Amino acid sequence: MALLEGKVAVITGGTRGIGLAVARRLVDDGASVVISGTDAGRAARAAADLGPRALGVQADVRSSREVEQLIDAAVTRFGGLDILINNAGIGTFGPVSEMSLESWHDVLETNLTGVFNGCKAALPRLRARGGGWIINVSSLAGKNPFSGGAAYCASKAALNAFSESLMQEVRHDGIRVAYVLPGSVRTEFGRARSDAPASPAAGDDWKLAPEDVADVITGLLVHPARSLPSRVEIRPAQPPTKG
Repeated sequence: MALLEGKVAVITGGTRGIGLAVARRLVDDGASVVISGTDAGRAARAAADLGPRALGVQADVRSSREVEQLIDAAVTRFGGLDILINNAGIGTFGPVSEMSLESWHDVLETNLTGVFNGCKAALPRLRARGGGWIINVSSLAGKNPFSGGAAYCASKAALNAFSESLMQEVRHDGIRVAYVLPGSVRTEFGRARSDAPASPAAGDDWKLAPEDVADVITGLLVHPARSLPSRVEIRPAQPPTKG
């Protein structure tokens, strides 16, 4: 029997990168998955590639209404909800003096309010199933701020605190909350960071692959219920040296 047979998961930002890698792992382990993205066509194509136990839904996590509809879609299509993985995120990088208020709000509303919206909509559904998992994808930037990343680092630091508080609120409901803090990951998002260290000889080979993060997340989902790994850091084993 597959480890996650019969489980239903919602993955925000699930059409590419880490989110899509997680979706593939979950489907391989027997789960049904609903992936979301802001591009309806991309979401539909990614779900079709994952197979009949996947559904793609257009949803902007900044909208509580759209997130509620996303959760409802999982319940309607697959009968319930057991797992929420808040992966959707964006980054705007540059000096604070040059950052627009709109960019600041976009980052905070996606990376933080979007997670709140997901958890708020999912909690009644998880309680109805007698428990489940919420996993929030954060970043090592939330504990290691860097120049040019004020909005992104602030959003992830706040996400870490939010996750810790929520974990304590719902643990006695059988709902386990964890947050995963990856370092540099080989995705389109990772290449957007202007401060990321570069190694011309090796390219991006030193970075984590999305599948590395997916392995950690799926490992959490099958972790014995008697203990809770609530915070997991994952970083490249051999990043390039500077200088």
